[in-house]
Amino acid sequence: MKAATSLTTKLNMTGMSPKMSGLIAGSLQNLVIPLAGIVFFLAFWSVAASNINTSLGKFPGPNAVWTQLNSLYVEHNEERTKEQAFYERQKKRNAERVAQDPDYVPKIRSYTGKETFLDQIVTSLLTVMSGFLLAAVIAIPLGIAIGLSKTLNTAFNPVIQIFKPVSPLAWLPLVTMVVSALYATPDPVIPKSFLNSMITVTLCCLWPMVINTSVGVASINSDLVNVSRVLRLPALKHIQKIVLPASIPMIFTGMRTSLGIAWMVLIAAEMLAQNPGLGKFVWDEFQNGSSDSLGRIMAAVVVIGAIGFFLDRSMLQIQKFVSWDKTSASR
Repeated sequence: MKAATSLTTKLNMTGMSPKMSGLIAGSLQNLVIPLAGIVFFLAFWSVAASNINTSLGKFPGPNAVWTQLNSLYVEHNEERTKEQAFYERQKKRNAERVAQDPDYVPKIRSYTGKETFLDQIVTSLLTVMSGFLLAAVIAIPLGIAIGLSKTLNTAFNPVIQIFKPVSPLAWLPLVTMVVSALYATPDPVIPKSFLNSMITVTLCCLWPMVINTSVGVASINSDLVNVSRVLRLPALKHIQKIVLPASIPMIFTGMRTSLGIAWMVLIAAEMLAQNPGLGKFVWDEFQNGSSDSLGRIMAAVVVIGAIGFFLDRSMLQIQKFVSWDKTSASR
C-alpha cells in the first residue's frame, strides 16, 4: 500500500493527473507483485530440484518441465499427422474399391491411436464441466427450494450433513457398479468410463452448491421480501426478481468451491479407476518409470494447477457479468 502511494506521488510530480497516476500505480502494483512472487517461486523450485535425487534421477526443475511440455506438444502433432495419414489411406483404398465395384459401400474405420497429452486435457475438461453443469442443474433449484422453505430445510438438512463429509472417491466403486448394471449395452454411445467420472464429479459438486445456495436464499434482506409481498409477486416472479439477484454472490461462491473440488476429485478418480484423462496420464507415467517420467508428471501437475486457476477465474468473470454487486466478485 505504501509502495503504491509512493509511486502515485512520483507520477503526480511528472504532471500527470491524480486519477491517471493512481490507475497506473495500481496496475503496476498488480503486475509487479505477482510477477515477483512467481520469479521467487521459480528460483526456489529450481534450487530445491537440483538438490533432490530420486531413483529416476534429479527432481525436475522448471527447465525440465518446459522441455517435457514441448516434447508432449510435438508428440501430439506427430499423432495427429499419423491420424490424418490413416484416414487418407482409407479414402484412397475406398476410392479404388468403388472404381472397381460401383455397388460397394465405403466403410471408414475410426483411428485407434493412443490419446496424447492434449487429448487427455480435453477429455478431463469435458468430464469436469459435464459433471459440474449436471450438478448445477440439480443443486441450484434444490438449494433455492430449501432456502425458501423451513420445512424442506428441516427435512433435507440431516441428509445433506450425512453425505457432505463423504469422500467423492468412496462413491466411485458404487457408481461404477451402477453404471455397469444400468448401462449394459455392447456398443455404448457414451463411454462408461466417461459416465463413471462424470457422475463422481456431480456427486462431489452437489453439496457445496446446495448449502451455499440455500444459505444465500435464506439470508435475503427482509426488506426485499417485504417489497415482494407488497407487490404480490407470484412465486416464480419472486424468485426471478428478488431471490436470484440477491443470492447470486452466495450461489457463485458455492459454484466456485464445487468446481475447484470437482477438478481435484476428477484427477484422483481418473488415477484410481484408470479412466481416460490427466489422472490416467500421471499414473501411466509413474508406472512407466522412464528417465522422462518425473518431468512429464511435473509438467502434468503444472498444467492441472493452471487449468484449475483458469476455471476459477472464468467463474469469477461470469459472476461479475451476472451479479448486480460487482464488489462481491472481487473476493
